Amino acid sequence: MSGWLAVAGLGPGDAALVTPEVTEALAQATDVIGYIPYVARVAPREGLVLHASDNRVELDRAALALGLAAEGRRVVVVSSGDPGVFAMASAVFEALEAGPEAWRAIDIRVLPGITAMLAASARAGAPLGHDFCTINLSDNLKPWSLIEKRLRLAVEADFAMAFYNPRSKARPHGFARVLDLLRALCGADRPILFARAVSTPEEALHVVPLGEARPEMADMRTMVILGSSTTRRIERPAGPILYTPRFAGEGA
Repeated sequence: MSGWLAVAGLGPGDAALVTPEVTEALAQATDVIGYIPYVARVAPREGLVLHASDNRVELDRAALALGLAAEGRRVVVVSSGDPGVFAMASAVFEALEAGPEAWRAIDIRVLPGITAMLAASARAGAPLGHDFCTINLSDNLKPWSLIEKRLRLAVEADFAMAFYNPRSKARPHGFARVLDLLRALCGADRPILFARAVSTPEEALHVVPLGEARPEMADMRTMVILGSSTTRRIERPAGPILYTPRFAGEGA
């Protein structure tokens, strides 16, 4: 097949954080496929077809991309952040596994990007400087009972935690349950970071004790990072630095 498919991460927002590898793939593409806000970040040009679609149609997007690549098109499926972190790479491979055998001969590449989690952590300091985990708080594709189980186990393991999709208009109450559970398990003093729209003009960072965290402090553009029991806060005039030391346990 002469076509190919690249699943690419556009980073957290700032064009300067898009990797050269992704920029080159977009320059060669005949088709760009993705969620409406992400496709809008790709500049139109002659010879490029932009296929923007609404949320929750990931498998339809993936099937379209694979079909076009099989026809010889050069296709880039775009996600924000990294395509392998709660994004389109898994959807593409799910569609590939269920699709025609011929699709398996397509040249498919996953091009990594800077995640919102890493961008938020870097802005705040280094809250993910030791062992951490990442949990998607949306219950669209998994039950709340599984989210709660993973939160409890993550606290027991004393991970720092990065939370994707904390609160949306369709899920206004779930994050309140998360905060209540975390306060019961961790106490009120654990630092928690709310990092909204990092690397964009709307960027806003707030670090508060867990006891002061409120559900309305987060939306779908907010990355929430909860520190571990060892995470520290350094006060300074320019704003606090949040970091987790590199050591833990008996050898600390």
